[in-house]
Amino acid sequence: MKIGVVGFGAASIGFISEMLGENHEIHILERSKDIFGSSISGIRSDGKIFVSDTMGGDMEIPVSVQKEVVDYYLGKLDSDDSLQVKTGISFDRKSRFFNLFYEKGFEPVNSKFWHIGTDKLGSVLTRIFDEFSNRKNIHFHFDSRVDGINIEDSKIVLQGERFEAEFDYVVIAVGRSGHALIKKVTARYPEIVASSNTVDIGVRFELPDHVVEEINNEMYEFKVRLKTKTGYTVRTFCNNPSGKVVLENYEDFVTVNGHSNSDGSSENTNFAILCTTRFTEPFHDPIGYGSYISRLSNILAGGRKVISQTYEDFIQSKRTKRLGRVKPTLPERDFILGDINLVLPRRISVSITEFIEKLSEVIPGISYPDNLMYAVEVKFYSNKIDNGRYSNLKFIGDCSGHTRSITYATGHGRLLGSSLK
Repeated sequence: MKIGVVGFGAASIGFISEMLGENHEIHILERSKDIFGSSISGIRSDGKIFVSDTMGGDMEIPVSVQKEVVDYYLGKLDSDDSLQVKTGISFDRKSRFFNLFYEKGFEPVNSKFWHIGTDKLGSVLTRIFDEFSNRKNIHFHFDSRVDGINIEDSKIVLQGERFEAEFDYVVIAVGRSGHALIKKVTARYPEIVASSNTVDIGVRFELPDHVVEEINNEMYEFKVRLKTKTGYTVRTFCNNPSGKVVLENYEDFVTVNGHSNSDGSSENTNFAILCTTRFTEPFHDPIGYGSYISRLSNILAGGRKVISQTYEDFIQSKRTKRLGRVKPTLPERDFILGDINLVLPRRISVSITEFIEKLSEVIPGISYPDNLMYAVEVKFYSNKIDNGRYSNLKFIGDCSGHTRSITYATGHGRLLGSSLK
């Protein structure tokens, strides 16, 4: 069977690794010019993996498969590097933080974490690429952007600017950054859309390490959810002790993200605060909504930049004109000082404010006036795809709308690969 895989990211790594023992002809079409520019945003930046049955997506990835995913990535490290991997358990029931958060109305999310570190990921990706590319039946095609997909009887045709290729079976694994392709496909074949109503929009929050030192030392990655008075659920995501704030680049806009090296790279901690919104009819374009807000922040920032603001100015709806004690880790060229309230819908701003104030009741110092916020951070959930519609066209990982993590995306790929054996 001739298989086409669109995108080389966490999901496709899971799929291909499961197919190594099979004799299919596999072609990976990746829009980037080489392995280091590929779709692996979560792996390329930071490299947090976990085992949990309460986070990572809305599909069931068995714990046994999650453990296989963790072992697979850790197995690609040098022996010396593997000794530097930070591990921890988020909200073990023995933790005093569990009850502190629970008493304030939060839902603490339990999981076991491994943090590889941004600085170690290059060698991990190289080993994975070498393992795949050395197989005679696996072929990489870089600088091959897929712009269209046609379903023709028993074949799937992939179209790009300089190519057109026909396959017996196609796997779409373009991650969140492939939202433009997913939008085209779902517009042409709307029957594959199972639902389309969820968007996560928020900010990247940055504060000194010493404020969150105790909880960072215990669990490294703390994840909590809170149902706010607006009805929206707000959560923490991607905590980076001694980390840096970075830009996440898309074709037509930039958003904000964060990462940290294995041995730390600053004196600040950053994490996302995301507000989940679920819409009803006639809404059907979560990616379009998130993209619009992202572009709006760039417009106000004067280009491919984000907006930074002190927390005090945010709650007072005043433009930040000068910084206080917290020094940004995001390079000055990548942000302007401004007012995030001009970007975020009011209901989201109110929800985030309530979340931060509640969080400060558990961790004093979270609401210090000069802590920094960057906007916007968006987690694009594609329309949830019904993979049962076509027997030879499948969507895996974050672009399927069913996962939102390295572990679950890779596990999704492994499960699909297993089903083809």
